[in-house]
Parts: sequence; structure tokens; C-alpha cells
Amino acid sequence: MYLSHIATLDRDAANLPEDIRRGLGFLAGTDIAALPAGRIDIDGDRLFALIQDYETAPKADKRPESHARYIDIQYVASGREVIGYAPLAGDNPVAEDLLDSRDVQFFSAVADETDLVLGTGAYAVFHPTDIHRPGCAAGAPARVRKVVVKILA
Repeated sequence: MYLSHIATLDRDAANLPEDIRRGLGFLAGTDIAALPAGRIDIDGDRLFALIQDYETAPKADKRPESHARYIDIQYVASGREVIGYAPLAGDNPVAEDLLDSRDVQFFSAVADETDLVLGTGAYAVFHPTDIHRPGCAAGAPARVRKVVVKILA
């Protein structure tokens, strides 16, 4: 997991893999507010963005998840949300396994989860070795525009 802000991309880029730099370059160079919600292809199924508009919800209402084939860059274009994070290690019971069909598995519980607070411009990179619980309210529920860049691992 990696947490940073798009404003520091010039400084951070040298320490990031090329595909993650490409995804962040898309975010930094695109007027996200002007895009409709939905999928934007950057490099077919290898690298694409999902533009999402939603209201955050209490953490208890959100399910922790992980992926096997894709890295996620979760970028908050506007608003504020909490994303729970834990390493994919230990005994975290799987509630629903959709890895074959949708590259996602959901967990019924996660040990030692840490809350990350992301405001406008912040992003977190989650690898297949990470569990994350996106869309959680930072206090009261609020509107968020987020982009999830999916990178084939």
C-alpha cells in the first residue's frame, strides 16, 4: 500500500513502477470533473479508469475487499473518505469469492485494519497483497467523486 497526494507526483514518480506512474499521469493530466461516470480505457484491459460518484457510508456498511489480478489506484477527485487497509495475511475469513469472475473477494472481518483518510487530491495504491475497504464516511456521509485506476498486476 502506498498513500500520497497528486500534488507531489513529480517528487514521488521516481520511486514508483512505470505502470503506476502511467495511471497517476492520467489522473494528473485529465480534467476528472468533466468526465462522465463509467469506464475510461487508457490501455485496454491492461490499464483503465473507473469514474465513480457516490455517497460515503458508515464503515460497518462497507465490505473489505482484495483483488488478485489488478492493482488499484484509488484517487479522490473531490470530497473526503476513509479507506480501511490491512495486509492480506493471517486469518481474514472470506465472505464472498468472486476472483474468477470479477477479480474481487470480500471479507467478513479483517484483523488490524488501519483507517486512511483521503481528501481531494489524495490517492492510495493497493496491490493484490492488500485488503482495502473503500467508500467509508469520514464523519457524516458525504458525496465523493473518485477514480479507481485498475492496473494489470
